[in-house]
Order: sequence, then C-alpha cells, then structure tokens
Amino acid sequence: MSPAEATQGFRHFHDQLAELKRKLLDMSERAEALIDLSVEALLERDGAKADAVLAGDAEVDALELQVEELAISLLALQQPMARDLRFIIAAIKVANDVERVGDHAVNIAQSALRLAAGRADITPDPEIEDMARRARKMLADALDAFVRADGALGREVCRADDQVDALHDSLVRILITHMMEEPRTITPSLELFLVSRNLERVADLATNIGEDAVFLAEGKQIKHHYEDRGPKRADER
Repeated sequence: MSPAEATQGFRHFHDQLAELKRKLLDMSERAEALIDLSVEALLERDGAKADAVLAGDAEVDALELQVEELAISLLALQQPMARDLRFIIAAIKVANDVERVGDHAVNIAQSALRLAAGRADITPDPEIEDMARRARKMLADALDAFVRADGALGREVCRADDQVDALHDSLVRILITHMMEEPRTITPSLELFLVSRNLERVADLATNIGEDAVFLAEGKQIKHHYEDRGPKRADER
C-alpha cells in the first residue's frame, strides 16, 4: 500500500468513526425527545402525544440497527486497535441501552393513554417532572461523556443516579399514602408507579453509559464499584 493509499484509508476510517458518533448522538436526542413527549402526554392526559411516542420509537429502533451495522463494518474492514476498538465495541452496547430508553418512553406513553381513559384525579406532577428532567439530563450527559471519552463527566452521571432513586422512593411513599386514604386511587397510583419505575430505569441506563465512558477514557471498569465513581460534590452529600 502506497503512503497516499494509507493516508486515504486512515481518513476514511476516521470519517466513519465520526459518523458512528453522530448516529449515537442523534439516537440519544431522539430518545430524549420521546421521554419528554411521553411525560407531557402523561401530565396533560394527551392521547395524541402518547400516540406520537409510540410511532416515534420506530425511528430509534432503526438508528440502533444503523449503529450496529456501521460498528460491525468498522470492526470487520478496518481492524481498529486500542481506544478506537474499545469505542466501537462499546458503541454497540450503548446503542442497545439507548434503544431501551425509547422502549421506556413507550411504556410511559401507554400509561398516559390508560390514565387519560380513567376518571381518578391523582397527579404528583412535581415529582414526575423532576425525575424526567434529571433522567433526561443524565442521558444527554452520558452520551456526551461517551463520545468525548470524558471520564469525569461519566462519573458525574453515575453519581446523579442516586438523586433519581431518591425521587422514585419519595414518589412511591406518596402513592402508597394516596392508595391507603382513597381506594379509588389505587389503579391510577399503580400506573404512576410504573411511570416512575420507567424513569428510574432510564437513569439506570444512562448510568450504564456513564460507566462505559469511564472505561473508554481510563480503561477502568467501575460497574458495581461505587467507591470508584469519585468523591461526591458538596450538594450531593
């Protein structure tokens, strides 16, 4: 291979790598938008928005396949090494995690449709909105950390998961109180529990991606090693 051909091949590889990163970010943005829309459908009891979430999930599914195909092509044809190899392999897992975020948005939209058809009025809006906002930010930060190989930001995403877990626990206590005081709220309370659980799972998936970002940046696995996530900030203690 001539030097010119080697240079061209190097540029082609990095162009494809950049395309893989763009597809991952696009996929994440679409999944984040679905989470936002599903929560809006829930809070507004808007069936049309819920239906839009169900339709939009297909776009996220299609992007996951595109990411996998591009990643496999890079592995088969370019024989990457070191960090590039770790990134491409992890990108397949990250794409699967983001696709699951879309599935959780669908679950929330389905709860929104069932609640819209019901009569009981029970809406712990602040807790749901806060969980959704935090989970969405975690997902956006996690993808940013992964694409930029930013270990510090990846650790920050992992630490933020505790706040979402605490909100979920708080919401469960509120819902249990509602159900004990007014039996007619049992069905809608259970739907809101499912919504909260889905948002908690979105945060867990963002945490997975944050852990992948740390591994990509530092070559260090921090999964199940909470002490390795770094010291907490003052406002998290």
